[in-house]
Amino acid sequence: MKYVLSPVSTLLVASMLLVSACNQNAGKQETTETENQTTNTANEVKLPARADFQKTIDGKQTDLFVLKNKNNVQAAITNYGGRVVSLLVPDKNGKLTDVSIGFANVEDYTEGADTYFGATIGRYGNRIAKGKFTLEGKQYTLATNNGANHLHGGDKGFSRVVWDAKQVDDKTLELTYVSKDMEEGYPGTLTTKVTYTLTDGNELKVNYQATTDKTTIVNLTNHTFFNLNGEGSGDVLGHTLQINADRYNPVDSTLIPTGIEPVTGTPFDFQQPTAIGSRIKEQNQQLQYGNGYDHNYVLTGGNAGKEMKLAATVTGDKSGITMEIRTQEPGIQLYSGNFMEGGHTLKVGKDEFRTAFCLETQHFPDSPNQSAFPSTVLKPGQTYNTTTVHKFSAK
Repeated sequence: MKYVLSPVSTLLVASMLLVSACNQNAGKQETTETENQTTNTANEVKLPARADFQKTIDGKQTDLFVLKNKNNVQAAITNYGGRVVSLLVPDKNGKLTDVSIGFANVEDYTEGADTYFGATIGRYGNRIAKGKFTLEGKQYTLATNNGANHLHGGDKGFSRVVWDAKQVDDKTLELTYVSKDMEEGYPGTLTTKVTYTLTDGNELKVNYQATTDKTTIVNLTNHTFFNLNGEGSGDVLGHTLQINADRYNPVDSTLIPTGIEPVTGTPFDFQQPTAIGSRIKEQNQQLQYGNGYDHNYVLTGGNAGKEMKLAATVTGDKSGITMEIRTQEPGIQLYSGNFMEGGHTLKVGKDEFRTAFCLETQHFPDSPNQSAFPSTVLKPGQTYNTTTVHKFSAK
């Protein structure tokens, strides 16, 4: 039997074929858009995988905690050493850039010599001469882990311990650590809490609190290595730096301060915006001692009243990212990556010579042995409480 389609049926079939063709084209378009999204995502910077930071160390569990604000700024922090692992901020084109130098897994932080990348430093940030100090008439002896001197808390310090972690919310992480009496040679059981907060103003706030049951000394800081052009982008010598300080601590050949001197007329004058590398090769004994910049700056205004003050401003010459540092501390240490030797594989690239800088807010190096410097003594009943803020913008 032969079937003949009526005009209505013919129109219906044609419509069905047209709809089918449209659906197929839509499917192809959707697939293409998905492929493009995948490609775009692949080209964007990413945080390390959380699973790569989950390990048992010294009987305690390590992990990776992510803070994120409404602007998609993100900070990844591990409780191993209280370290900032990644810090993603937008550049002048809105592209997320990882400005914190670090490793892609926790094992790389535990192996070899301590690089201090991103670490919380304690009990005492920076150096103590010959690893000795006298407190209330008693002399204490610390590890000499930096030539003849004590550096950043000793053989293990706070940078190689597992902190207890509590993520309060999407923007706040609390880390606590109890350092026992005579740990690393320091007197008193010190209970420390470090709180990281990421604000919607693109600020990473770090608050340090500590109490003790015996008189002790405390000088806590963070040792993030920064490259505002992004990890793996080359050296930082083109970064523009301004430090709110007209004085600094010159040092001896072992990098122990010898006093306080004006920066005017020296390569250490960053009172006006100046490229980090513009004078780093000058024939200057202080630069030779540090193999570049590795010196504490005496911030204008000191720490009277513990008010927040602008300490430094840095801008990446390629990214346009600016970092402003405000602090309650009296000093800030400039380190120009002088001993980075390319021996470590990072999240991106290697830690080549001067591919990062540090600006560590702090009390002065060797303060326990230099009475003219602000005191770092903490007594029972007192609370050590200080805050530093890193604010990011771009243009």
